[in-house]
Amino acid sequence: MTLDPSGDDDWPGRRLGAPPTGAGSLARVGRRLAAIAVDWAASMLVSAAFFDGDPWATLAVFTVEQVLLVATLGAGFGHRLLGLRVVLLAPPGRPPGWGPALVRGLLLGLALPALIWDRDSRGLHDRFAGTLLVRR
Repeated sequence: MTLDPSGDDDWPGRRLGAPPTGAGSLARVGRRLAAIAVDWAASMLVSAAFFDGDPWATLAVFTVEQVLLVATLGAGFGHRLLGLRVVLLAPPGRPPGWGPALVRGLLLGLALPALIWDRDSRGLHDRFAGTLLVRR
């Protein structure tokens, strides 16, 4: 198969082995932002209930939620709600487990790595953790 010079047959995740659409394709920006908004809102509710809404507590709750749920279930609340899951790049499609989930969650808590994307629309947090955020 040859590449069309116009780039019409290229898509985010192609070079990583992800399909262009459907299950296993990389999550697009809109779903990513919606998922993080859901997770942040849930973290704010927990923080308000137990820590008087302290912003640092909200960040801690968010980070812990990301690490625990991604490591054990492969998805945070927002990911589940929006039909996404976190998988390892290699071996392909497997749940991330504790190490990658910890790296991903801590970097996501810093925010800046999540705002810097590569040409496959993967944030630095996913690159460093060796993970992909894909559609279920």
